[in-house]
Order: sequence, then C-alpha cells, then structure tokens
Amino acid sequence: PDLLRKQESGYIAGDIKSGAGLEGINEDTDGKPKKHYSVQLALYTDILKRMGVAGDFEPFVWDIHGQEVPYNLNVSRGPRTPDSMWQEYQSSLKHVQSIASREIKTLPALASDCKLCHWRRICIKQLEDLNDLTLIPELGRSKRDKLIDHIANVQSLADIDISSLIQGTKTVVPGIGAGTLKKFQVRAQLQTEIDAKPYLLEQVAFPSQNLELFFDVETDPMRNICYLHGFVERRDGDISTEKFIPFFAQQPTQEAEEDAFAKAWQYIRESDMTAIYFYSKYERTIWRGLSKSYPNVATETDIEELFASKVAIDLYYDVVKSKMEWPTRDFSIKTLATFL
Repeated sequence: PDLLRKQESGYIAGDIKSGAGLEGINEDTDGKPKKHYSVQLALYTDILKRMGVAGDFEPFVWDIHGQEVPYNLNVSRGPRTPDSMWQEYQSSLKHVQSIASREIKTLPALASDCKLCHWRRICIKQLEDLNDLTLIPELGRSKRDKLIDHIANVQSLADIDISSLIQGTKTVVPGIGAGTLKKFQVRAQLQTEIDAKPYLLEQVAFPSQNLELFFDVETDPMRNICYLHGFVERRDGDISTEKFIPFFAQQPTQEAEEDAFAKAWQYIRESDMTAIYFYSKYERTIWRGLSKSYPNVATETDIEELFASKVAIDLYYDVVKSKMEWPTRDFSIKTLATFL
C-alpha cells in the first residue's frame, strides 16, 4: 500500500488514486465504492491480518480531489450488491487461486488497460497465436465470449457469410446487432488482408483556413494540474511553416496553472476563426474544468462555444471513429501514427 496508518488496534492501509474515490456521484446520490479499489484495499488488509498487525476493516483512498474516502469492508457496495466488500474480495481471491492452480483456464483478451500491463507482450503473443477476436478494434472480451460459439477467430469472421447469423436488424448473438456484426467483419477483413490500407466510409471536408492549430494538453493527475497547453501552428497547409507554441506552468501551483491557461486562451482568441484540431474529448474536458476553476479567464459558455464551433475538429470522433476504417487493433493516436 502507498500508506499505512497506525491505530491502537493495528495498521490500516491507504492508497493514493488518480481518480475519484467513489463512482456514480451526481445530484441524487453520493456515489459508491469502486470494486477494483475495494478488492485492492481488501488484499492489503488481508496481508496485514495474516501478519497479525491489522487494525479496523476500514482502509481508505486518497483520491484526485484530495479527499480521504473510507472503504468499510464489512458493508456491501450498494443495494444491488448484498455481499460485503470483504466477501467480494474473498470470491476474487478464490477465483485467482483457481487460476494459479490451473483449475480454471483463462482466455486472454485485448483491452485498453493492456497498454499499462507488463505482461502485455506475453498475452498479445497468445492472442496472435489464437487469432483471437479481441484483436479487432472495439470487440472486447464480453462480445468475444458471445461470438465465439459461432465465430472462432478473426480469419473465420473475415471469411464467414454473416447473412446466416443475421435476422433483420438483429443477429443470433444476443446483444450484437446486424450493423455491429457487419462492422466487425469489415475490420476482420482489413486485418487479414495483405498490405491493407485505411479508407474513408464517407468524404471528409476540413475547414478551409489559412491558419491551423493542432492542440494537445498534458496534465499531472496526482497533483490535479494542467501544466501544458501545446499548439502546432501551420499556415496555408504548408508543413514547412509548422512551429510548436507551448504555454507551460513553471510551478505546480494554481497561480501557474491559471497563468498558462490564460495565455493559451488569449492565443486562441487572437487566432480568431482558425481551424483547431484535437484528438478525442480530453482537451474539452480539461478546459471545462479550468473554466470552472478560473472563470475570470474563460467562462464555461466560452469553452462550449469554442468546441462546438464548426472549425473545431475532433479527429477521433468526427473522422477516425465515424468516417474511417483502419487495419489496426485500436484507433489511438499513437497506434495510427505508428501504422502511418
């Protein structure tokens, strides 16, 4: 654990998280503990218990907001989950022990979390040997497990006459519609085709502007700070004119964060009606948060108007995800850049 707190009864574990301590928080509910947090904290508590030095069964999380969130392992996570968090941990532990003793044989699946795991290369080698369906973008474990009785692997999906599986807008596979299955077959065919190239599903028209900005932000989630607003500026569509313009918070303070945001916002405003490109919703999410923290720099309305503008182009949602197909295993910007 990141932290141990000593009490009269013994030690309790604490962990520092880059996310919120609870999930499902809104105006009507206070939220509930996250299962993967509770299982992790229960594991630490179990270790302390086996060492004979455990205190109360109430470890805690320090979350991204600086809040200490207690996880009482003896209570359930919610009304739909009657088991206590400690019982959930015991069930998870038993399952893992069955895997370790080879009583249960697991089937790997490719997911976004794999990029954070040091076992990634081993699992991907297994997936490649199996020609597993989760190598297809957006076809995750749950869809694979539903499809596998009908379609064994990527090659099978590429070759099969899927009309035999389609019934109107539905398919014989629960939870997978006809359109989704057709999309997955196209991606399977791209992956099995030699020297396959990406292609457009429909024409894309970018705004015609003399000045284009390619926008990215960098944050430190452990300090809850946006420290860099980076722009690549290009004029008249000429690559030779490209230059990088950064606005950097020199210190991890609110004052420095506000100053960098203010300078970036001023730069955007001075580049009036410029085409602005970004990849996914992250920049909008971060700038929404900054507008709440520093409304004197830019209001929430200002930010919404910027990202709703016709010259603000989300290359992921507006182009890659909705109007293109790629012979890759995911559509992350690093994956596409590597392919190109």
